[in-house]
Amino acid sequence: MFLLESLRNVYVLIYLLGFISNSNVLAVYVPWLDNDPFKELYEEDNRAERSQKLPPVLPPNKLNDKNRSLFKKGEIPDYVIDDCPLVHLYSEERYWPADIADFVTHFKVTDSYGSSIVKKETLELKDLKSEYSYKLSNGSMSTIPSSATFMTSLDDFSKDPKWLLGYSPEYGTGHIRNGPAILLVADKGNGWVDAFWFYFYPFNLGPYVMGYGPWGNHVGDWEHSLVRFFDGEPKYLWMSAHGGGSAYRFDAIEKVKKLRREHGKLTPDVIHRPLIFSSRGTHANYPSVGQHSHDVPFFFMPLSDFTDRGPMWDPSLNFYAYTLDDQDVTPRGEPEEALGTSWLHFEGRWGDKQLPWGDPRQKWCPVQWRYIDGPQGPLAKNLGRVSLCPTFKWWNFWKGCPARRLLKKGEGLDAEKNDLVGDNCGILLYKIRPKWLRGFFRLFMWRGFICFLMDYFTG
Repeated sequence: MFLLESLRNVYVLIYLLGFISNSNVLAVYVPWLDNDPFKELYEEDNRAERSQKLPPVLPPNKLNDKNRSLFKKGEIPDYVIDDCPLVHLYSEERYWPADIADFVTHFKVTDSYGSSIVKKETLELKDLKSEYSYKLSNGSMSTIPSSATFMTSLDDFSKDPKWLLGYSPEYGTGHIRNGPAILLVADKGNGWVDAFWFYFYPFNLGPYVMGYGPWGNHVGDWEHSLVRFFDGEPKYLWMSAHGGGSAYRFDAIEKVKKLRREHGKLTPDVIHRPLIFSSRGTHANYPSVGQHSHDVPFFFMPLSDFTDRGPMWDPSLNFYAYTLDDQDVTPRGEPEEALGTSWLHFEGRWGDKQLPWGDPRQKWCPVQWRYIDGPQGPLAKNLGRVSLCPTFKWWNFWKGCPARRLLKKGEGLDAEKNDLVGDNCGILLYKIRPKWLRGFFRLFMWRGFICFLMDYFTG
């Protein structure tokens, strides 16, 4: 019995390290344990992958009339709305979603020196453009690209003016009347369609490091998720987190039962909506509850994000919608047509420039400033991408973006743990017996580089 248990543990460990040869090593050992608890799971998953043989996702310059998935500009397919992610905002959130049309009225457009570019008392969305012509002090005209501009607040944002706080969802419905999301639907050819849901928050409250902070605060905060469809069926979901994010197979994401809406009215049809979690302050998105490593390749407790099952936001109840064909943006209708599309081509910062070191509001720690530049808008997020990921970290030099097969759960006291979701090493460590031996291998692999690599390649 002891020998069989030892062989079983050895097999599980080989399974854990099998990512190196993409399961070729495992093929040698599978006959040893015909009752392997994971054999059926992985064989079914691999059979499904082999049977699909789906056509490739195409970049915008490869689209033509023969391979397009969407044929009418400005039309949003019903399946995009049916599979709009629901967002659990943090229960103690201070900065909620807001309407960009109201947000911009509290700003002026300036260059990097603080000089006003748009000579207007109240800024509107239609005043945001890709470039500006303005008169210099000597009377001559000059042109400046919007990428060299900032939206500079008229109020002292460090005092939390009311417009900076945003609006929380209605209890029960998840509707935010003054906080519409932004939906951009992009044709990716061969039956593929990308639905980008953008979530705008007036302020990003950065994390604390070892109890000090917050660091990396900025006015304006754009986050987004991507649901990728093939022939109207959701296949993948990607969610943003700071400069990166995480990709999942759609089947792996937690779902919530909701009544389907048609033309804004409830129907008796029950659908399963995907669920994501927005972290406290930073609004980075994660697939589970608990403590999550902040912008680092594996778990690092001193720099973390936190999520919980706070108020649920349903972006499908209030949003501005557009279709995207390369850089050609088409509004769905009213009120999108009234807002125009020029604001989407604004490449400047949706918030103040980083405060100078001499400003009394500014502080510095060895890795970050307290107040940094605001973010750029939706079209700066590489929406024409073929990969699920818009960008890649410096350490991801091979530019891989695999979609996980299992949920990556949070850590900490608020995490919801069970054997049906994976941690940083998947669920295989749960099968090692006795528990003291499992603890030894957790110490060896958990939160470490080996564990990170296995997790990355196997999902």
